[in-house]
Amino acid sequence: MAQKPSIPKGTRDFGPQEMAKRNYIFDTIKQVYQLYGFQQIETPAMETLGTLMGKYGEEGDKLLFKVLNSGDFLSKVSDEELQARKSLHLAAQLCEKGLRYDLTVPFARYVVMHREELQLPFKRYQMQPVWRADRPQKGRYREFWQFDGDIVGSDSLLNEVELMQIVDTVFTRFHVRVHIKINNRKILSGIAEVIGAADKIVDITVAIDKLDKIGLDNVNAELREDGLTEEQIAKLQPIITLEGTNDEKLNTIAEVLKDSETGMRGVEELRYILDALKTIGLNNEIQLDLTLARGLNYYTGAIFEVKALDVPMGSILGGGRYDNLTGIFGMPGISGVGISFGIDRIFDVLNALDAYPKDAVNGTQLLFINFGERETAYCLPFVAQARAAGIRTEIFPDAAKMKKQMSYANAKQIPFVALAGENEIAAGKLTLKNMQTGEQALVTPDELIAAVK
Repeated sequence: MAQKPSIPKGTRDFGPQEMAKRNYIFDTIKQVYQLYGFQQIETPAMETLGTLMGKYGEEGDKLLFKVLNSGDFLSKVSDEELQARKSLHLAAQLCEKGLRYDLTVPFARYVVMHREELQLPFKRYQMQPVWRADRPQKGRYREFWQFDGDIVGSDSLLNEVELMQIVDTVFTRFHVRVHIKINNRKILSGIAEVIGAADKIVDITVAIDKLDKIGLDNVNAELREDGLTEEQIAKLQPIITLEGTNDEKLNTIAEVLKDSETGMRGVEELRYILDALKTIGLNNEIQLDLTLARGLNYYTGAIFEVKALDVPMGSILGGGRYDNLTGIFGMPGISGVGISFGIDRIFDVLNALDAYPKDAVNGTQLLFINFGERETAYCLPFVAQARAAGIRTEIFPDAAKMKKQMSYANAKQIPFVALAGENEIAAGKLTLKNMQTGEQALVTPDELIAAVK
């Protein structure tokens, strides 16, 4: 018996209706990026493991999908190594490539390799799938699309301001209410410094970034496991649970960090961004959240995250400033800042809210019924005329029964059907039927186009 086909867990098929919705998401974000002067690039699905490893922290490295070397991939591995069953050691020998984990690290690699061709500052957008060997669950997939925008070659905080405007504009166009959260890794470094745990900054950020998922008690337990003392953890509590307006939070944290030069730089950077956004005015609320850490090692300044207000879902956008990323590839001194839209989660949010415009998901607008060779020959010029006028038009390919052709139109939710029999041909006209109202009329080709449009 033939094996029943399946797809890997954490991946999905998308049919025509779903692709229409996804293309609406892609097109909307693309249009907004282009308003701000961003240009599109693409990078390969596979990168060398040398490019990917060590950029996402220890947890990120474990989630990389590794690709076996071509040919006899066991030829250079001894029997002793195989019997030792040290999977990480074996993976390093068996795999030279991996599927990309995000679009930011490949972009940094791209900048280094194409530096002579780029005009800095360079503003790029990129929409492609990424892969993570994560445990599939609601809103979390192993294969999913990201839509990134990055600006490299400029230290200006105006770039952060522009990216927040882009975020606000995109979700306003989607008619989705969101909460934009912002923090700064320099502030987190300053906090680690003033509590006497500067060497634990990575552990602290990874732990407090999980606050929404595991709660304060579990975060504190993780901090203890990471080696923080009870006194250090106690000093963190009022910072983690800080409340008030953005200005009040900034004033409070500035007092806490007054002896930390790094921390105070983070405070001033955030103050500039938030003050600039006040003068512009956003449709969605932006909130300083000191628990936001973005557990990726390459962030060095402002960090961002977005959550939908009306649908329970994880973050649907993340990003931040990275000063050192290209330095890993031999080009120090190029700063960048970027955001990444989580396309699959946005897709789920828009589905939950039924927030797609009808004209974005509708397919064919007009179907010509096929009564036979003579009638088809009469209709074909009008089919071409309708398409030339921008109307999405089909002609049924077979001279099937009328009921079957009408069922086809109904199944595809085609709003108009055109018919031409002996009477219509004799009059040089067509019968146009509105499938929603049931009304029909004898019209000229020009009248048909006007009615459908």
